[in-house]
Amino acid sequence: MTMPKQDTDTIRALQGLEDSRSSVRLRAALAVGTTPDPRFIDKLIERCAIEPEFYVRDMLTWALARHSASTTVPKLLDEVRSERAQARSQALHTLSKIGDRRAWPAITRALLSDADDEVARSAWRAAVVLVPEGEEHELAAVLSTQLGRGEREMQLSLSRALIALGEVILPPLRAAMMDLDPRVRAHAVATERLLRDPDAGFGFAIEEAKRVVALGGAGQEE
Repeated sequence: MTMPKQDTDTIRALQGLEDSRSSVRLRAALAVGTTPDPRFIDKLIERCAIEPEFYVRDMLTWALARHSASTTVPKLLDEVRSERAQARSQALHTLSKIGDRRAWPAITRALLSDADDEVARSAWRAAVVLVPEGEEHELAAVLSTQLGRGEREMQLSLSRALIALGEVILPPLRAAMMDLDPRVRAHAVATERLLRDPDAGFGFAIEEAKRVVALGGAGQEE
């Protein structure tokens, strides 16, 4: 008995997602997203947790976003609680692309301060997309607790997330400018400057902020 062409194509795509060649996995993810089928969702999510190549992961996210949110979002929320950092990070990234605010309760303080940098960055991006109207102040307060974390790229990610919330970030930024940690103070100053002047480069803003802090312009070190 000959297998229907649709089933043959499905098997081929599923096998392609596990191929050792990243180019084949990329094409398979593209094919799956081009013709969405609920039978692909579990495999796409499973692959997101282990896929080593950035461009393939991005295509997996695109393919998932092409499927019905009512089916994908509950499964992604399960992944957000995974012990595997990449599973959490990629699920959060995908939720931010889908933009379904039913996922908001899953964006916990623990995720926003996750010890894994990529998980935290994905949580920040997802949070500013999914936050309900009226809860921006609380989110800004939580995000501000991460000021000073990591190196420049990490700090830029947080600044962008905060700036996306708008003027509500000013009170927590002003409080952070009085922090005992000079890295926190400098990051807060740089973020406020970027809010005021979006065209200013982050590198310039952070170096200027460090000079301000060193001169005692944003709180004194004890």
